[in-house]
Amino acid sequence: MRNASPPISVEPERPPRTGRVVLFSVLAGTALAILWSYHFVDSVIGDNVANALLGHDAKGTAIAGTGAGLVFAFVSGLAGTFTACNIAMVASVGPMSQAGQAGRRPDPLRMLLRPVGWLTLGMVVVSAAYGFVGVLLGDRLPQLSTGTVDGMPVRIIQSSVVFGLIGLALIYLGLAALGVLPDVFAHRPVARVVTLGALIGGFLIGRPYPLFNKLFHWAADTGNPLYGAGAFVLQSLGNVVIVTVLFALVVLVSRGRVMHWLAESPSRTAVVTGSLTIALGVFTVVYWDLRVPAIFGYGWFPTMPYN
Repeated sequence: MRNASPPISVEPERPPRTGRVVLFSVLAGTALAILWSYHFVDSVIGDNVANALLGHDAKGTAIAGTGAGLVFAFVSGLAGTFTACNIAMVASVGPMSQAGQAGRRPDPLRMLLRPVGWLTLGMVVVSAAYGFVGVLLGDRLPQLSTGTVDGMPVRIIQSSVVFGLIGLALIYLGLAALGVLPDVFAHRPVARVVTLGALIGGFLIGRPYPLFNKLFHWAADTGNPLYGAGAFVLQSLGNVVIVTVLFALVVLVSRGRVMHWLAESPSRTAVVTGSLTIALGVFTVVYWDLRVPAIFGYGWFPTMPYN
């Protein structure tokens, strides 16, 4: 009897010119951190969107009651989609396209709903847990502190630490997708999307956006951790609306052709996923660990005339 041939281990295809992809991604992320205008994004876009949707001054008007607080949570999340901490959500588009193809028929609607659902799952679990614990801890959290350390606000220090770690995680995921580092998600596209959703939910742990800070103080003042969990979930759902719309446009307008185009070539998918994730990870690290501390006199970072 002939012995059966041993199974062949097939490693994920490493895309060509990986070094060039990594270099361009790093340069793109660094350039975005330099050009980013937090005043335009936070105030011009964020505040005006929130004011228009709520029908009053979002910053100056007190949150009156639980219902108003939950509405404020979703609206402020939607208005803050393009803040410097949430722009990294763009990196989810590549991995979501992979999850949409994972073992399923080429159905555009399924391509849309399935990955968005997994992304939302990871995000909601983290945001709900942090909202629950955050209300229990209250003022003991650095994020709610009004103090400073050598001129730097304590809540900004928490932001720099949290976003630095999230940025490093995004960079690792990007390098792993390109085959530069070991990829634990090589054959687990759904797990990749859930993990990325958890990182997006983790943005709330360091988020200094004024409207979110107001929401956090309201939730802590209620003393009810369930309000905190619900408000933070709504905040995260507001954040993910733009990504969902973007993904829906890509899938539905193209009738799934873009996703099929990516799926035809594993290296092509790896380049899209890896380059986006690395660029946004670099942006997150450079912005929060170099540019923001420089504003308070820690180190130097180039500034633009409009900043």
